[in-house]
Amino acid sequence: MTAIMLTRIDNDRNMARFYKLDVQPTLFGECSLVREWGRIGRAGTVRIETYRSRGRADIAMALSWTQKLKRGYR
Repeated sequence: MTAIMLTRIDNDRNMARFYKLDVQPTLFGECSLVREWGRIGRAGTVRIETYRSRGRADIAMALSWTQKLKRGYR
């Protein structure tokens, strides 16, 4: 699966945000969900969550994705 890049832009509120989700393998046979977010054009904040299997990481990514869609990201 490739990375998912979401944006939320609202010119009236001077809002231009991005949210990136990506699943990557670790050196120890597990998988990590890498989440990065911030203002478009600036360095973002990165958080990494490690899961025992690719399936669990994919589920976590899907849950994060649906939450962001509910908050107005596209």
